[in-house]
Amino acid sequence: MDDTRSRQVVIAGAGVAGLTAALAFSERGYLVRLFEQAPRLEAAGAGIQLSPNATRILRQFGVLERLRPATVRPEAVVLKDAATLRELARVPLGEAAERRWQAPYLVAHRADLQDALMARLAEQPDISLVTGARVGDVAAGPRHTTAKVEIAGKTVEADGFLLIGADGVWSAVRAFGGFAARSRFSGELAWRATISADSAAGEAFAAFGAADCVTTFLHPGFHLVAYPVSNGAAFNLAAFTRGEIITEGWSGRADPEILAGAMRGTAAALARLVEDAGPWTAWPIHTVDQAQLWTTPAGIALIGDAAHAMTPFAAQGAAMAIEDAATLAGFVAASPADPWQALAAWEKVRRPRIAKVARRGALNRLAWHASGPVAVARNLFLKLRSPEKLAADLDWLYGWRTPEVGGQ
Repeated sequence: MDDTRSRQVVIAGAGVAGLTAALAFSERGYLVRLFEQAPRLEAAGAGIQLSPNATRILRQFGVLERLRPATVRPEAVVLKDAATLRELARVPLGEAAERRWQAPYLVAHRADLQDALMARLAEQPDISLVTGARVGDVAAGPRHTTAKVEIAGKTVEADGFLLIGADGVWSAVRAFGGFAARSRFSGELAWRATISADSAAGEAFAAFGAADCVTTFLHPGFHLVAYPVSNGAAFNLAAFTRGEIITEGWSGRADPEILAGAMRGTAAALARLVEDAGPWTAWPIHTVDQAQLWTTPAGIALIGDAAHAMTPFAAQGAAMAIEDAATLAGFVAASPADPWQALAAWEKVRRPRIAKVARRGALNRLAWHASGPVAVARNLFLKLRSPEKLAADLDWLYGWRTPEVGGQ
């Protein structure tokens, strides 16, 4: 293999996972070719929560300082009963989070995170980004991998010792790379809306919500998460209900009566907020079976949602993608003589953490949608658990640090 190809990484997908991976490998001296199917970069979704395990890595790559002016540092995560608006629990964030986990907990608009990543990317001469580029096939050879990429009606070949599929839950690399799993509809719909802080809906929320916090309203039929974005100029609202599958993609059409019906029995003020905040955009939550392989000996690796898309109930989708990118680059760089073996070692280390995060998300969903005696038990548990103990319960998640590969 020529020297250029032996140091070249090809990445499919320029979302959070792909952009972070490009920076992570560039920081370690690799050439990076990054391909994005969309003709221009547009952030999917709206708000995003960035816990300390993610912001610590963004700081390491010089992204956090570019992002921070557009973010909000919430003072707490607050859980409220959707029927009574009574506060059930509070996990302190803000300055307390930075002291405890040595990195901030931030909320932002996804577009602002993408802009910060792109600004840092533009400073790296060893990274090339091509948009409007669709991976049409993958060919694995001895000690190198070739992605056949369709650009403006022509097919070009991108060679490297490593191909990274960072192309999301509907990954083309997963399909062409010989990985068995396909995405699966979880049975859940996510509904999103963004409201201006100075709008009638924004002022209404501030009257009964916690405008400087991440607030989750709990109800047997749904839960709703609200928090400020764009430096406090707007609020991101995300509701989650059961529903039927709709068009695959990050936005689709669903009957708003599904959301309205799920909210029966909620406080009148919350019901009015949901009505005034519309129209809501719905998207189907798809997951990927984590039992599938994430790497192959031929030099292909999947990261982020392409590897292990999970439900968003632990608010860790972006964080896990960022962790994947940073750790994969570390493992590969630590094994220059045999980077392909490093892929298997990386996967072995990452799997237990991803599984634990997924279990936490499943537990959250169960607790937040509880009813009857289970809800009573949940509320009693939260009442007896101090804010400090609730924060300590998250040390394993938010206090995580990129491992030293040599110490594995």
